[in-house]
Amino acid sequence: MPTAILARPDDFDGWRTAARGLVMADTPGETIVWQVGSIATDLLGGAPTAAPVPTEPMFSVPRAFLDIARRVICHRDAERFALLYAALRRLRAQPKLFDDAADPLVRTLYDLDKGVRRDVHKMRAFVRFREVTEDGDGTDSEGRFVAWFEPDHHIVRLNAGFFARRFATMRWSILTPDECVHWDGELTFTPAATRADAPDGDPLEATWRTYYASIFNPARLKVKAMTAEMPRKYWKNLPEAALVPGLVAGAEERTRMMIAAGTTAGQSNETVQAAARFVGDGRPTDRLIALRNDAYRCKRCPLFGPATQMVFGEGPADARLVFVGEQPGDSEDLAGRPFIGPAGQMFDRALAAAGIDRARAYVTNAVKHFKFEQRGKRRIHSKPDISEIDACRWWVDHERALIQPAVTVALGATAARSLTGKAVTISRERGRALTLADGSEAWITVHPSFLLRIEDRAAAEVEFDRFVADLVAVRERLTALGAAS
Repeated sequence: MPTAILARPDDFDGWRTAARGLVMADTPGETIVWQVGSIATDLLGGAPTAAPVPTEPMFSVPRAFLDIARRVICHRDAERFALLYAALRRLRAQPKLFDDAADPLVRTLYDLDKGVRRDVHKMRAFVRFREVTEDGDGTDSEGRFVAWFEPDHHIVRLNAGFFARRFATMRWSILTPDECVHWDGELTFTPAATRADAPDGDPLEATWRTYYASIFNPARLKVKAMTAEMPRKYWKNLPEAALVPGLVAGAEERTRMMIAAGTTAGQSNETVQAAARFVGDGRPTDRLIALRNDAYRCKRCPLFGPATQMVFGEGPADARLVFVGEQPGDSEDLAGRPFIGPAGQMFDRALAAAGIDRARAYVTNAVKHFKFEQRGKRRIHSKPDISEIDACRWWVDHERALIQPAVTVALGATAARSLTGKAVTISRERGRALTLADGSEAWITVHPSFLLRIEDRAAAEVEFDRFVADLVAVRERLTALGAAS
């Protein structure tokens, strides 16, 4: 049986070279033994034969497949090499194979890719460096920062470049049970380490814990959301995690104190009720949570396949103001929250200028999964088409039906189509109230990402002021509706 020997569990280049020779020789996948290092995997088979070396040019494959394959190779699934080889053979006759997210093989590879991307994100989010200032002999040395992390998959090398760019001026090491990566101006890799090899803490951690406790807002606590984004398996390596149980346990009482203080200070009854909604584990309403949980399983269009996760709306269940954007971006796809990337920062800046508190509004998107084109290591935003907007409109309609806002704001043409069911010219409808099919009121303005694309600084400032003016008009309309009621 032909045996492809790979140097490491994440050896994409080795797999690619072996797969090229095997596929050009028309080797059936079930006859191939994929072996990592010197450890044989076909213990019951006969004498292995080397995989053939490619002797002719390889047929072209989509760049998206190569990008997915680089990540899937890092998964711990023992079948990943064979699955990718099966896909490579099929691509020879079906160049657009990966356009069919419903294909069982494609679906499986998308799931493996999603698992690796999530693990990459968790490593970036939960690595905590501790400073080490002594050599083994006890003499002082230049400080090095060391972290311990336990990845689910073989992602150390895949993630190393990110940390090298992010912490280029530091000398650092990340130790894991698989292998370790070090940065001293260039990346090097060493064999696996144990938890005992990593430091337990440093003098800065007391300061960090004090800061974390001071910014913890019990009135915004959502236990399920917190543990979904920061699973308990990572807590043992996070200095702030030791504070979490106590902060959660005291959240209800602290929230009641905040409500009482707010009432004493003359806050409106509406503000007090909004704070009270987050007492306990912070669930807005059971119906909205049930809707969100259903949306996590949505397969109404193919976008669920390549995306990391569904990004649902966020905000109070009784918000009087709802904002609908286009779709999640790269940052939102990884974090699972709407409007937190560059466009979200522009949005927050405009809201502040208009005097609108984002915490009292509900923010969502017309399309709940990130649609993108893979270009090298980057995922480039791709505009949703009509079928994808219409498929996801079901969720937007139900969000609004549960919240029953006084005003809904469409940010951009995609959002406007989701709300109205037809193409809308923003320049014609902008700055005035529209009546939707359910009788509620909508306003239409540009998407914050439009402002980011304006290269001329003076023109960008003019458009930003127009955007803020639209938001001010919405705020004044809300005030008028409140007075009328």
